[in-house]
Amino acid sequence: MTEILRVAARGDGVTADGRHAAFAAPGDMLTDEGVVVPGPHHQMPPCVHFPACGGCQLQHLDDSAYATFVTDRVFSALDGQGIAAPLRAPLVSPPRTRRRATLHADGKGGRITLGFTGQESHAIVDMKMCDILHPVLFALVAPLRGLLRQLGLRRRADIHLALIDQGPDVLVSGIAAEGLAAAEAINGFCERHGIARFAIDDGIGPETRWEPDAATITLGGVPVPFPHAAFLQATAEGEAVLVAAMREAVNGAATVADLFAGLGTFALSVPGKVYAAEGARDALYALKAAAGLARRPVFPEHRDLYRRPLTTAELDRFDAVIIDPPRSGAREQIEAMAATRAPVIGYVSCNPGSFARDAKILCDAGWRLDWVQPVGQFRWSTHVELASRFFR
Repeated sequence: MTEILRVAARGDGVTADGRHAAFAAPGDMLTDEGVVVPGPHHQMPPCVHFPACGGCQLQHLDDSAYATFVTDRVFSALDGQGIAAPLRAPLVSPPRTRRRATLHADGKGGRITLGFTGQESHAIVDMKMCDILHPVLFALVAPLRGLLRQLGLRRRADIHLALIDQGPDVLVSGIAAEGLAAAEAINGFCERHGIARFAIDDGIGPETRWEPDAATITLGGVPVPFPHAAFLQATAEGEAVLVAAMREAVNGAATVADLFAGLGTFALSVPGKVYAAEGARDALYALKAAAGLARRPVFPEHRDLYRRPLTTAELDRFDAVIIDPPRSGAREQIEAMAATRAPVIGYVSCNPGSFARDAKILCDAGWRLDWVQPVGQFRWSTHVELASRFFR
């Protein structure tokens, strides 16, 4: 038998001789026949849907092994680029704290199936329990089945859920809900379950059907209008960690550029004057309205940073730069940042691989990676995030 030493990026256990085994934890033993013998870090998965459901890939790891996996993902990505940096202890969100998710529904055969899709599959795993969703959102699963049945769902639909200031925000796409009976069913559902906002998207954009009070999400102490299906950090705990990291990274800066600013998670949370660049117009306008009402010194600009990244001369005007790009990273913008005279860069990433590539560009240009904070917002998944600080 051979010992499983680590868990690879896609979730397989790996031995010293390079053998891979699905659903194996560090300390497990792998027999010559490929059978996994559980070890001290192999736990009983808490959810009955594991491993069929695609929402989680690593529920068989105990807390210690999962935290190690989060750190190893970041270390391996940096090591692959020849970069060494101090890695802080990983911060992992607790169970049942996910405040946004997209579920899938199907009404074929007169039965409503609702849940996440399966591992590497389009098949929907009908959700009966969930150890990652916030209880307020999970409590809507059974009532949503009843509502979709009332609305006559006969095909596939997506349900975007988010927990915002006023309660659950629900957007159902892929269904048309017309007529008095549909309106009464939606209103009754919203009243019974404390829905903050309910919208339908039948293919031409979201149409709000219920919104007693304006939908907002508070960021940096400022209520920000929440666009339909807008990006939101997956857990409140994860957001707090990332915000604290960026406040530390740019501490003392009088002027900050926040690139890929979104709704203003960082722009509204760091001190000083903040220039906020964002390509999504709905997010940008929400940030602009919120900052204006709160009289925050935030100056948003609609800017596609892939087509028109900030130039080095523009970046030189700031004391610090924060960047939080999509999973693909921001190579064009990073190349301009590598030459800037701004002394500090705070980089938040949802992909250790693209982060390591961008970090290599910065380090080759004379920057030093001060520290990296691994973050596991998507508990029990292979999706790992991080925050970091670069300085000259």
